[in-house]
Amino acid sequence: MFPTRLDSSVAYDIAKAMMDGFNRHYRLFRTESARAKHRFETADWHGQQRAQRERIEFYDLRVLECSNRLEREFKAGEQPMDIWQQIKLHYIGLLVNHHQPELAETFFNSVTTKILHRSYFQNDFIFVRPAVSTEYIENDETNKRPSYRSYYPTRETVQQVLRQMVEDFDLRLRFEDLDRDTTWVTQAMQGWLGDGKLRANFQIQVLTGLFFRNKGCYIVGKAINGFYEFPFALPVLHGASGKLVIDAVLSGEDDLLMLFSFARAYFMVDMEIPSAYVQFLRSMMPRKPRNEIYNALGLAKQGKTLFYRDFLHHLRHSTDKFRIAPGIKGMVMLVFDLPSFPYVFKVIKDFYPPPKDTTREQIKGKYLLVKQHDRVGRMADTLEYSEVGFPRDRFDDALIAEIEKFAPSQLEISDRDGDGNVEVIIKHVYIERRMIPLNIYLQEAFDAGGANPDDPSPAAARARDQIERGVIEYGNAIKDLVAANIFPGDMLWKNFGIMRQSKVVFYDYDEIEYITDCNFRKVPEPRNEEEEMSGEVWYTVGPRDVFPETFAPFLLGNPKVREVFMQHHADLLDPVFWQSHKDRIQAGYVYDVFPYDQDKRFRQTPVA
Repeated sequence: MFPTRLDSSVAYDIAKAMMDGFNRHYRLFRTESARAKHRFETADWHGQQRAQRERIEFYDLRVLECSNRLEREFKAGEQPMDIWQQIKLHYIGLLVNHHQPELAETFFNSVTTKILHRSYFQNDFIFVRPAVSTEYIENDETNKRPSYRSYYPTRETVQQVLRQMVEDFDLRLRFEDLDRDTTWVTQAMQGWLGDGKLRANFQIQVLTGLFFRNKGCYIVGKAINGFYEFPFALPVLHGASGKLVIDAVLSGEDDLLMLFSFARAYFMVDMEIPSAYVQFLRSMMPRKPRNEIYNALGLAKQGKTLFYRDFLHHLRHSTDKFRIAPGIKGMVMLVFDLPSFPYVFKVIKDFYPPPKDTTREQIKGKYLLVKQHDRVGRMADTLEYSEVGFPRDRFDDALIAEIEKFAPSQLEISDRDGDGNVEVIIKHVYIERRMIPLNIYLQEAFDAGGANPDDPSPAAARARDQIERGVIEYGNAIKDLVAANIFPGDMLWKNFGIMRQSKVVFYDYDEIEYITDCNFRKVPEPRNEEEEMSGEVWYTVGPRDVFPETFAPFLLGNPKVREVFMQHHADLLDPVFWQSHKDRIQAGYVYDVFPYDQDKRFRQTPVA
């Protein structure tokens, strides 16, 4: 039976309503991102934090809003499948000349899967692969502002051109001394170029949108000379004078990877054509997956879409099996991985042994807190999925038994699509970048002779350096978390991991709390000999009480670790350290946490 003209009209109206829903979403997303400039200029740091939290919720709100409209106006869930096929075709037609087609396709998938039963999630009804290319969208004449500007200095005019480049962003707050700052940037750029000849194509390309996060604003671009490209970012901050300063030059792929790390909050940046920004940033960081770049730009749903496509591609081109992840098993999370894939999969267990006192909803609340918080480079971002299907033949039997034992409510094994392919369906899962657990990192160093100061071998020296780096970075990570108003809760080494450039990141969130919700106390003096000799806690402990002095027995049993820790981070054992940070945060102070090393800064004086 052929569809009627009336059917086609209904299909088009539904497709148009879905496109209207997406356009409203992206308009609101851009508006909030563009307002970040004013919040930066006026030092509205609390407003910036609030906007970042609220923007994360925009997508789900618009999907719900759109799906409710489709049900109300078109009874979309009752439409036959041939209508849904037409809806998709009409929607593809509406994507022609659209500036965010990849995001609009993902929005279509989100709304469609919210309305239809999972058995209909097939190629015919959703976008399993992109239908519209994002290549060369900028050639569209309706795009008023290109994604990047190009400047063409000579060796003699680099400083002058850099000044013009900064002024073109029209920041309304004056710079403390822009000539001084651009002179420093010029010196850094001359260092990249060396004494070599400037080629005919020598230019500076800079993205037209400013990148805002926390208390910083970043100009992102690259210098091109001949066959070489030099990526850079210029952090712009409020100086101690209250005026703006360029604080540093971040250069090279490693610096940019730290700036755009998955362990940091999403940027606010106003983009007409997000795919052009992703392509530009990918040219600067070719090792960074596109899904993580979309995440960094605040487009987390698109990041999830691309991650899942990459994951399916990897499954098709690999043969190893999912297994129980190596390391110490957690009491709350069951963790598994695929050795050839650089991520871990975390499932909340159905029950938790003492002394854990929590619920599934409380744990999910902690992960949501992290998602909405500024992670300051110290908390790994997570991708959250529901009803994920895996091929059963790729699962190790021991892993299946582990899930059946500890998280049976989260497991289903069936041929639910009726195609003969048996699947393992995980009801709810978090996915994170795989890291080396810090306890394993340190143990490897001990095994290599790191605990022996008298061993003169190069291997032992490297191991001693590894221990020192790990312990110092562990303390730095905790202090950065404290500055972001986060108390890790369970501070054991196994809950921290090593990422790029030996940075330490926290990844076990089931006990985190806001610093401002904790009560930091000194262990009371025993009142008598009986209390002094007691092996039990003899003083009262409230649910949010924290005694920093008691961290030492759990963390510093190894003499080498204790030596390094006490040299660099003894203040973490003092309740005064914690309470003073709590007091400042409660008073409204927002700490600076830099996504680059302090020695990269042009000045070592405090910022505002």
